[in-house]
Amino acid sequence: MTNPAAVKETKAQRVERLKRAKNPWEGLEEIRAFARNGFDSIPPEWIGTYFRWWGVYTQGDGAGVTGGQNGEGKALPCFMVRIRIPNGQLRSQQLRTIADLTQRYAKGIADITVRQNIQLHWVTIEALPDLLEELWKVGLNTTGSCGDVTRNVTGCPVAGFDADELCDASPLAIEASHMLAGNAEFYNLPRKFKISITGCKVWCPYPEINDVGLTAITRTVGGKPEVGFSLRVAGGLSTEPYLGARLDAFVGWNQVLPVLRGIAELFRDSEVLREHRERARLKFLFLRHGWTAETFLEDLERRIGFRLDPAEEEKPPADVYRDHIGIHAQRQPGYCYVGASVLRGRITADQMRAAADLADRFAGGELRTTNMQNLIVVNVPVINADVLAKELDAIDLRVDSSVFARGTIACSGTEFCKLAITETKSFSRWLVEELEERLPGFDQHLKLHVTGCPNSCGQHWIADIGIEGKKIKKQDRLVDAYYFCVGGALGMHQATARPVGYRCAATEVPEAIERLLRQYLAERGVGENLRQFFARRSDVELRQLLAGEMVEAAARDIPTGPVPQGLEL
Repeated sequence: MTNPAAVKETKAQRVERLKRAKNPWEGLEEIRAFARNGFDSIPPEWIGTYFRWWGVYTQGDGAGVTGGQNGEGKALPCFMVRIRIPNGQLRSQQLRTIADLTQRYAKGIADITVRQNIQLHWVTIEALPDLLEELWKVGLNTTGSCGDVTRNVTGCPVAGFDADELCDASPLAIEASHMLAGNAEFYNLPRKFKISITGCKVWCPYPEINDVGLTAITRTVGGKPEVGFSLRVAGGLSTEPYLGARLDAFVGWNQVLPVLRGIAELFRDSEVLREHRERARLKFLFLRHGWTAETFLEDLERRIGFRLDPAEEEKPPADVYRDHIGIHAQRQPGYCYVGASVLRGRITADQMRAAADLADRFAGGELRTTNMQNLIVVNVPVINADVLAKELDAIDLRVDSSVFARGTIACSGTEFCKLAITETKSFSRWLVEELEERLPGFDQHLKLHVTGCPNSCGQHWIADIGIEGKKIKKQDRLVDAYYFCVGGALGMHQATARPVGYRCAATEVPEAIERLLRQYLAERGVGENLRQFFARRSDVELRQLLAGEMVEAAARDIPTGPVPQGLEL
């Protein structure tokens, strides 16, 4: 007979046991004690699990996954801290505080993430309590920006200002964040839980890849228009992408919060999702357990205690670039918003402080972060727009940037991530510079996403060109390399990018992309965009264009190891 005591606890069992034992949000005094006693006083359950509920997890040593073992690299005795920014809304004083903390505790650099958060690095345990308290003073926090909880609730960054929006849904995003983040009823979910709510027509917060995606829609009732929401559920990327399933439901404004709570409860109570850490997201009810949009809606309506009206016909955006770079008129006459490209999301303390000052000087002191890792100043009097744009350009936050700079997304890479295979941030900057030099004046919107491993924190599955970090041997040594996925899209023509079987050293990536885009320029039909061009080409043809010759398909080498819960997928 097997001795029960000798049966090794699985990772899922261990994490579930730790979550049952403690609500990490009740552990502030423990964090303060760790700060007094130093890094070595922190027990493993805090290092590996509980800190994440506070938006904190250990930072890699710069070597990435190849420098460690069991699918995870080595960690330094310092932390990444992710600041939660619901709907991307920031006041100048808040951004100035982040800048000061970045200068004081994070070596002067920060990253805007694909969920509108701002991440700091190099934060020591001794600094953590002060950092948290300084954020609280200005109405910011890190609660639930990592861990098995509701992550930052995203929305259209220009909600309330967009001249074409159906409604300003940002109050709902803020209320949803207040309802779920820090709520003891929802501290123990099977895995991360992501929500986006938008009233814009272009669906800029990517509802298709969220666990819950609400997009504004109108219907006519009694001869009067009514704004409500379409509802998608179970979207997500990582190594097994799934674009959210639309439910046959019209969600009224006052039904949004009960519906979100009901879905969170459904997720929380799904014991089958707690059996495997790698299959614990909501999407696996559809991918592994036979759920359909119909069964999901039935369960949801049972929980919320009322029936939702049937869905209205919707018009998903067609080939719309979900970007906010440049100067754009607001719905408020005489005002505009000015969007600046933050190349690969990397921003310095000096840039943040300067941007906050500019928002005060030329506008009303309001800024927004975007899920394309950029920064916007809103409520700018039209008379100030051009001079503000010039001032932003002067601090290297480009308003009139190239399509390569504005369309490039990058994850943290080996610089900070223990799971990354390749360095991404410096590589992305070099890649953009190379493409600007090789293809000056390229006139097509291009989403170019760089992810340092297959876990897709850089969202390569939804890019026109998504490249996934690998290692290959060159002259008997391992070098950074990238595998190409092509033709991702959201909206009306939604599709995950196709792995086309081409892999090359990182140094060869600009030349490969140049070959592909030059062929597009030479062959494109009238009005044909990149998505359409890629769609009419086979994988073999695309691989040949990238390589410049016929080559055999390379394997993707999908990992079998765990996906850590801190990643910003």
